[in-house]
Amino acid sequence: MTQPYVKQTIENEVAYIEFFHPAHNSLPGDLLAELADTITAAGKNDAIKVLVLKSGGERTFCAGASFKELININDESTGKVFFSGFANVINAMRKCPKFIIGRIQGKTVGGGVGLASATDYCMASKFAAIKLSELNIGIGPFVVGPAIERKMGLSAMSQIAIDANTFYPADWAKDKGLFTQVYESTDELDAEVKATAEHLCTYNPEAMVEMKKVFWSGTDDWDDLLAERAAISGRLVLSEFTKEKLKGFK
Repeated sequence: MTQPYVKQTIENEVAYIEFFHPAHNSLPGDLLAELADTITAAGKNDAIKVLVLKSGGERTFCAGASFKELININDESTGKVFFSGFANVINAMRKCPKFIIGRIQGKTVGGGVGLASATDYCMASKFAAIKLSELNIGIGPFVVGPAIERKMGLSAMSQIAIDANTFYPADWAKDKGLFTQVYESTDELDAEVKATAEHLCTYNPEAMVEMKKVFWSGTDDWDDLLAERAAISGRLVLSEFTKEKLKGFK
């Protein structure tokens, strides 16, 4: 696989939404927009009862934002638009009236941790270590922070945000509430994701809609909140500190 994509397949009333990018499944703006639109459309599709969010490849679930695009930001408005990409996906997941299962097969960084946190039920392999690396380049996990804090608590979120060099193992993430289960292999993970998703399809759809509202209560301000957070990152990415750090990635 060499070409980036977002694709959806429907099997037994389950929509498997998969994204891929050859750069460790990092997500540029166009893929983020397509991912948000795909999730929104699936939420409105009566043929779908449950969603599964997954990525292609075996080694990395998501390496976060696209550094190629990050390096090319030259003004605050462009920066805000760039960082709004993950905000739009998280808000699409939040507003989707159907349960979203996360299938995390490998390492996930930055915005990828935010996507995992925005799923309603997140399952992982033992290879799914997580890291928030944003402070290393002079910004912070501002946009994804609310989703991570909601799922793992402020203490865990602040720990991995401050310790920006460290990958925390999947079992740690499970202990903090991000992952529901951690499996020994990707094959075992896939079998359990499929079984869980198809079992959820036997539940009353109306009950799941109402439970989803309960799960996400108190987040009605996130359209504005995440936009404000995107503006903070868009400003910080133009700082001399961050520009010097990003030179090393060119």
